[in-house]
Amino acid sequence: MAEPQLTAVTRTQGNNEALKNGTVSPHGFRFAFEEVPVLVRAFRRMVRGLEFDVSEMALTTYLVAKAYGAQFTAVPAFLVRGFHHGAILHNPASGIREPRDLEGRRVGVNRGYTVTTGVWARAVLQEEYGVDLSRVTWVLSGDEHVAEYRPPANVVPAEEGRSLEQMLIDGELAATIGVNSTDPRLAPLIPDPDEAGFAALSARGLYPINHLVVVKDELLRARPELGAEVFDAFARAKQSYVERLGKGAIESPTATDVMYRRVMDLTGGADPLPYGIEPNRAVLEELMRHAVDQRILSGSLPLDELFAESTRDLTA
Repeated sequence: MAEPQLTAVTRTQGNNEALKNGTVSPHGFRFAFEEVPVLVRAFRRMVRGLEFDVSEMALTTYLVAKAYGAQFTAVPAFLVRGFHHGAILHNPASGIREPRDLEGRRVGVNRGYTVTTGVWARAVLQEEYGVDLSRVTWVLSGDEHVAEYRPPANVVPAEEGRSLEQMLIDGELAATIGVNSTDPRLAPLIPDPDEAGFAALSARGLYPINHLVVVKDELLRARPELGAEVFDAFARAKQSYVERLGKGAIESPTATDVMYRRVMDLTGGADPLPYGIEPNRAVLEELMRHAVDQRILSGSLPLDELFAESTRDLTA
């Protein structure tokens, strides 16, 4: 009997490359990958239309979707991690000199308020620089993936057709989060943001998760072992990448590869992409706490229940 084929979407990156090119094959099923050039559009298609059997998804999008009854469940394969100190841009000519200067001002947020980068960046502003987030007006360039979500009163949409980058240059915004810009007039608000991120890792273990993997609930009900099988496929692909990373055997390393290698160096050679609930429990609980503090979730969700039952004791 032919193995079942699951439609899937995940961005090709170091820890998924072996799965995408067929070097690593799943056990018990096959993937049929769809390429979605703008990955966040795949998140929306999954949240609003359940268009894939298996999908990469931003962590906060997943939490909000589950809070509103989404019919998919995660496996603890955390595909993307990183630091978000550099996500906050300002115009030095505007007079904004430090994060506390953002209080009482308007700050642009790329896409929606629940975007995971925005959650982590606001947490940095609050925890490392003492910014009162409730005293900032957050200006969104888009809407939320989870249509039912309603943000707090200090979150407003940008005027239609307006660019957050241009609004920042023109002085209408004090800063932006998650806006990619090469304009020389703009700069990171936090000096030397890469080193600030690594310092936060060394000082307090801050190592944010951005993306995980979700599977349709109807498939998990039909085959409860599927969660573990999906986890295993992603874990074996990741292990191949981490081994090459540790040996310095990656040709033309990307900025992400360099970051993960630096994390290995700072942690005594530890896996920079640990999968499983237990190795990540603290950071998952921290993200959930920030989501509650920022009025994205009304309360914490039961952590273990957010993951497919067959995966809850797995690590890789």
